[in-house]
Amino acid sequence: MELTTNTIHCGDNLEELSKLPDNSIDLIYADPPFFSNKHYEIIWNDGAELRAFEDRWQGGINNYVKWMRQRLFECHRVLKDTGSMYLHCDWHANAHLRIQMDNIFGVNNYADEIIWSYSKVGGTTKKLLKWHETIYRYTKNYKQSIFNVDAIRIPYSKATLKGATKGEDGKLYYHRGLGKDASVKRLKSTPINPAGRLLGDVWHMGDYAAPKGERIGYPTQKPEALLKRIIEASSNKGNIVLDPFCGCGTTISVAHQLGRKWIGIDVSPTACRMMGRRLSKIGAEVNIVNMPETIEHLKALAPFNFQGWVVDKINGTHNNKKSGDMGIDGWTILKHEPIQVKQSENVGRNFIDNFETAIRRASHTYGEIYAFSFAKGAYEEAARAELKDGITIKLINISELLTDSEMKPIEKQRILV
Repeated sequence: MELTTNTIHCGDNLEELSKLPDNSIDLIYADPPFFSNKHYEIIWNDGAELRAFEDRWQGGINNYVKWMRQRLFECHRVLKDTGSMYLHCDWHANAHLRIQMDNIFGVNNYADEIIWSYSKVGGTTKKLLKWHETIYRYTKNYKQSIFNVDAIRIPYSKATLKGATKGEDGKLYYHRGLGKDASVKRLKSTPINPAGRLLGDVWHMGDYAAPKGERIGYPTQKPEALLKRIIEASSNKGNIVLDPFCGCGTTISVAHQLGRKWIGIDVSPTACRMMGRRLSKIGAEVNIVNMPETIEHLKALAPFNFQGWVVDKINGTHNNKKSGDMGIDGWTILKHEPIQVKQSENVGRNFIDNFETAIRRASHTYGEIYAFSFAKGAYEEAARAELKDGITIKLINISELLTDSEMKPIEKQRILV
């Protein structure tokens, strides 16, 4: 089975992971959607994301764990014997996920429980503030796993360096007292490593949010510094890094900057396009595969997925109300004018009439309807609305989105950004 790197896979990661060869990945970082609250997890507001959320949540925590376990098995399968998997989770399900990782990877291949500590605005008077998340590191084979301890050393404290002395060998040493009653004569000398001191498993790395210069509007975006430490610790240049819950693309962006090959997976077409733009800005050649690309494919999509694809394709804004949207599915990018999407052929007069009402209710005089085809009556009603009521309704065939020179299908092509 051929493995293509520097690629973003659009789709359910269980299916996309199944396409990867056994023992082919050097490092996996997984930051799955937490078992937290519904509205927070729906980041991109497109149909694929909504459907994936429903799959995870129906049945509560047990269904979430089952959903995760299937994907963890696939991650274990594709990982090399020298590889590590970092699983990022919070208090909602970390105990459940730790048990699954023990069962799948084996307790002997457990390596670290990293506490990522951060500062975060917010407060409560009922319980302690939650200022950390957990990252588990498991290996495929503990004894063979890559771990570059010197790559992630951190600077010594000023006090340690100030008290250091040079030994006869020309190296610097710092001194530690032995026991409570340690005297100057009972000091242990330890050489100072030029790369810094060893790193512990509690990582305090500033604020929860990514630094201002990195932010792209993704609320759960992680700082690049966090991923840099993980990637440098457990992979070498030229190795393959996989993120099966790629989100906004921080993992693959940092991997590229560090000279690693990479693969990202996300269910949201909106996310995949955004990641493609992010990677292209740092000079990466990006392939995005499995994006909706033919009329047949689009007809087979779930309604919300289809609606999300259309709105994203025209760079519009999604209507956050997925029900009770009053006939408006989104808004155009420049003038924020109403959009309606119909996954139908021969859309008739009544749909145009209803959309005219929605446009008027939104205090606009222009709107766009997207469908596979329109009946004669639809064109007649659109003409009448413009002539008699001063409301322009543009009827746009979905095929136009696939044939426009700037919106061609991108399967097996470099992404157009």
